[in-house]
Amino acid sequence: MLPIIDQALDSLGLDRTPFRVYTVSALLLLLLLLFFRALLQVYAFFQQYNESAKRLKCFPEPPRRNWLLGHLGMIRNTEEGLLKVNGLVNSYTYACSWWFSIFYPIVRIFHPDWLKCVLQASAAIAPKDELFYGFLRPWLGDGLLLSKGEKWGRHRRLLTPAFHFDILKPYVEIFNQSTDIMHEKWRKLTAAGPVSLDMFEHISLMTLDSLLKCTFSHNSNCQEKPSDYIACIYELSSLVVKREHCLPHHLDFIYRLTANGRRFKRACGIVHQFTDSVVQERRKALCEQGAEGFLRSKHGKPKDFIDILLLSKDEDGTRLSDEEIRDEVDTFMFEGHDTTASGLSWILHNLAQHPEFQEKCREEIRELMSGRKPEELYWDDLSQLPFTTMCIKESLRLHPAVTAVSRRCTEDIKLPDGRVIPKGITCLISIYGTHHNPAVWPEPEVYNPHRFDPENSKDRSPHAFIPFSSGPRNCIGQNFAMSELKVVLALTLLRFKVMPDDTKTVRRKPELILRAEDGLWLKLEALRT
Repeated sequence: MLPIIDQALDSLGLDRTPFRVYTVSALLLLLLLLFFRALLQVYAFFQQYNESAKRLKCFPEPPRRNWLLGHLGMIRNTEEGLLKVNGLVNSYTYACSWWFSIFYPIVRIFHPDWLKCVLQASAAIAPKDELFYGFLRPWLGDGLLLSKGEKWGRHRRLLTPAFHFDILKPYVEIFNQSTDIMHEKWRKLTAAGPVSLDMFEHISLMTLDSLLKCTFSHNSNCQEKPSDYIACIYELSSLVVKREHCLPHHLDFIYRLTANGRRFKRACGIVHQFTDSVVQERRKALCEQGAEGFLRSKHGKPKDFIDILLLSKDEDGTRLSDEEIRDEVDTFMFEGHDTTASGLSWILHNLAQHPEFQEKCREEIRELMSGRKPEELYWDDLSQLPFTTMCIKESLRLHPAVTAVSRRCTEDIKLPDGRVIPKGITCLISIYGTHHNPAVWPEPEVYNPHRFDPENSKDRSPHAFIPFSSGPRNCIGQNFAMSELKVVLALTLLRFKVMPDDTKTVRRKPELILRAEDGLWLKLEALRT
């Protein structure tokens, strides 16, 4: 008998029977195997680290914070963080490597010629990176934003008809109605003269109001009274950002034990319960009435997002399950309101800073709307606002609602100059960096809508301007978002003058979307129409 087994039995106070000897021997052997397995994993990790470091040497690397932390914490979600990105873009025109401690390397890409190689890769080769998006999974499930492989392809195919122009046209009326509600509040607030308002607060409620109507046909009155569902949407977005900033909370088992983890679970439950109840009610009606009867029951009302998902099916007749529909609806609600609110708020900010462009937009809108009562935009009007559209695009360039997206490719990605991004390395597609790259955009910090004049745009790379990403995994709702941006902006400029609030300092704050610290405050003055 080995001495170590004798010692183990003695320490446990057990007699040396054959059964106990064999049991202790087996346990010690198991521990030894686990130890060697752990050693092999450590060895494999360091081998992978050395291989990654070797293959990433072809990319320039900014000075690290130190050997252990790498670049961790050097770019924060602040105004200074964005200025740091500007510095990186000026120093490394195309890309640079970046290390989150010694364990996690990424490649930051800033140039359209290089990011094209990643964004144009198939969805199977370039899925979303779980590190950046995984915190959303308990809320959004396996919807279009987070799914991959065959499931992503199937859902993308089934959801595409939901964003066809024929489906989007009736939504313009909803955009008008929600904007009218917001403007009615603004008229009351500006009755005694110009007033300063936080654009994010008001516009975010308005876009949520629109989205609830387009998604659920649900009139929440959220612009006028509190809503538990709306409160939970806001809370979930805030909690995801807080979790990202706290490294111990990245571990699920730790986060579940925290107060924020419990709040997140509770808010997810409320949001899921709301969505599930609507989906199940509609599913029951569809089963009882059949597809034709279900559509007739709408009494001429436009199909909402849930209706379209319920009616969609594969070539073999397979439909989406209730859980799959819930995931897609929750994803649409998450992606569709805050991004549009950010875009609209920054557009108004930029036009407040440039009254000459604001007035030119207003003249274009007044000419289009001349003599029209009530003041309402229609689908065909949206293509009749060329200069206003240029102003929207330039604002989305200067202040993209989403500042970066990430991919973790399953194959090596070859770049135009022959360099290779190794498979398994996260690629951070810096939308903000690309939009502010002086090699692509002369004087990138200047707001100049004429950049998007057709004559000035004809030779520009289609990947130089990517506020809705690009390639197979681009934003499926970009036409929905652009339609809402145009309607809300046109009606706002027709009825109000927007001016800077010189008592407030605007500091950008990139989180899930690009916000402003302490809100984005502008002065509003009602115009006589």
